Amino acid sequence: MKKFLSFVLITLFVVSSFALKVVMVTNVGGLGDKSFNDGAWEGILKAEKELPNIEKDILVSKEQTDYIPNLTRAAKEGDVVIGVGFMMGDALYNLATQYPDVFFIGIDIDPSPDQVIPKNLALYSFSEQEAGFLGGYVAASVTKSGIIGFVGGQDLPPVRRYEIGYRAGVEAYNQLHDANVKVIVGYTGTFEEPAKGKQMTLSQYGSGADIVFACAGATGNGVIDAAKETGMSFYNLPANAPLEQVIDKYFEMGKGYFAIGVDVDQDYMAPGYVLLSITKKIDIATFEGISNAQSPRYFQSGHKLMGIADDGVGISQMKYTKGLVSNEILAELAYLQKLAKEGKINIPSTEAELSTIDVSYIEFPF
Repeated sequence: MKKFLSFVLITLFVVSSFALKVVMVTNVGGLGDKSFNDGAWEGILKAEKELPNIEKDILVSKEQTDYIPNLTRAAKEGDVVIGVGFMMGDALYNLATQYPDVFFIGIDIDPSPDQVIPKNLALYSFSEQEAGFLGGYVAASVTKSGIIGFVGGQDLPPVRRYEIGYRAGVEAYNQLHDANVKVIVGYTGTFEEPAKGKQMTLSQYGSGADIVFACAGATGNGVIDAAKETGMSFYNLPANAPLEQVIDKYFEMGKGYFAIGVDVDQDYMAPGYVLLSITKKIDIATFEGISNAQSPRYFQSGHKLMGIADDGVGISQMKYTKGLVSNEILAELAYLQKLAKEGKINIPSTEAELSTIDVSYIEFPF
């Protein structure tokens, strides 16, 4: 009996001490983009902190041709491979079949129609249009010029859904408030060149926009830089002006210039100059995938779409700028979120759906 108990204890010790190596492959934005890749990495750091025996590593892709070599190396070295970004979809499918003993997790990747997902592959994607809708509604309520902007990176489905949702939120605000807010849309073609994001933002400001949504990974950091520099100049404030002074100047001048962050909460990057961030729970999806990969029994292969209904997307808490949004709009926003969770509002994800959006049936109960 004692020998049996000793065997059980040894077995439990071996199992409990087994390390699960997680290797993340970034998209071309790289770590430090303060956006999508950083969000996924935060999920890995959370797993390392809260789950037993997690080892981590990261392979940075500097260009798209790095994806397959990096993912292949990750599959050879790790127990769990995390691929970040829409462009890695095909490579993940192929490698999952080649390495059946490795778990693969795709973040922001949708399956193709009728595509059979291997049992060792879990895909997470997001209803970006739902998050974009909320941000567009707030932006339309805050703009003083009646013109807001959108700066995208590459024209990919997730980015396009953000754009459609953002414009849908503006259109909903226009219909419910008898307004005529316009949206300027531009794409830089890249996720890794902040200078291009800054240049396009300055151009949109020059065309009358006073709020610009940065939907471009590291390129979007240039949008935030442009917002701060333009706002500082307009307010005649130094770069180190305290938040209270920035907010006071906004009310004194009666307007300002803002950016909107993307994917993760980027409000901290320029307090008082980032109106809000339109977010998706990249870190939570990544953490969930790793947690499930701890046991083949619990690994949930297939595709999971995260949206407003399960709190998978939303907007930031507007820690620095909530006072710029009226209580009426905040109440309307909460009610619109409630309707979305209940499936009582159809938020478009395509241009065709956007062209027929009609929210005239909505009546706020206050």
